[in-house]
Amino acid sequence: MRSGAARGPVLLLLALGLLLALTACGAASGTAGAAGAAVSRTPDAVEPLPGEPVPRLPATTASADGRQVTVTSAERVIPLNGSLAELVFSLGLGPKVVARDVSTTFEQAAALPVITQAHDVSAEGVLSLHPTVVLADRSTGPAEAIAQIRAAGVPLIVLDDAKRLADVGPRIDTVAAALGVPDAGRQLKERTEQRIDQAMAAVPADGRHPRVAFLYLRGSASVYLLGGPGSGAGSLIEAVGGEDAGTAAGLTNDFVPLTSEALVKAAPDAILVMSKGLDSVGGTDGLLKLPGVAQTPAGLDRRIVSIEDGQLLSYGPRTPQVLRGITAQLYPADAK
Repeated sequence: MRSGAARGPVLLLLALGLLLALTACGAASGTAGAAGAAVSRTPDAVEPLPGEPVPRLPATTASADGRQVTVTSAERVIPLNGSLAELVFSLGLGPKVVARDVSTTFEQAAALPVITQAHDVSAEGVLSLHPTVVLADRSTGPAEAIAQIRAAGVPLIVLDDAKRLADVGPRIDTVAAALGVPDAGRQLKERTEQRIDQAMAAVPADGRHPRVAFLYLRGSASVYLLGGPGSGAGSLIEAVGGEDAGTAAGLTNDFVPLTSEALVKAAPDAILVMSKGLDSVGGTDGLLKLPGVAQTPAGLDRRIVSIEDGQLLSYGPRTPQVLRGITAQLYPADAK
């Protein structure tokens, strides 16, 4: 289990992300920003495997918090974040999901009841739906809610947080095994890894390595953060031939407050943002008014890469789509 100090930035990101998902924002403005949004805003939907697999249960899985958890039924599944929900639906088990959290935004889950209050899981809400298995990760909280769900006898499996492309396959394996559908897991992992390889193969191989800064934005709360080595975006940036600007600038924390000094030192050639975050600051024109942005090469060129909030850091079956979206906006002259 991570220490409280290590968990802090992760919980901050989760809290901000879930609050952002609840925020209705205006449309992006500015030529480059609008173009980026148009490229990335494909239908917010997952692609399930054909057919609905039949779970072979019971199955016992090692939870990331050191427990051995046995699942006897997958008839009523509750994933406690959007990334895990994406996996369950992609495996073909969407009909078994009975609730969602606020970060689960794809269209197949839209009609499900929400069992989070702001960014916190409601144990009462979860238990009222009589789940047979609950999926969480290390960022899920509060700890009291997790303990309450387990105390009620509900199998609850904790997964490690996914922050790198290398996490995608093991995460699929763990969820599929826990729900008793390992064969579907193998199919989904093969499909996803093949598509990731195809997306990476489409990156221009001309020696360019643009510096890309990941900014987390929530304008209505005046939250502006620059991502560092643990932000989760670095692996995506590297996969499309870029260099994470925050890491290159020497940041050691997952996120730091955005300042002119920090951003000018990072000197990004492009800026990566979540689409609702970009909207929340008034699009590209508003982003250029934030400290230091206009003075960077990215600001001077209006080179903004915008990806949907629920997809960017999901590290799952839709990650190939994320890589294609970043590539198309980072190298627009090469897009076909």
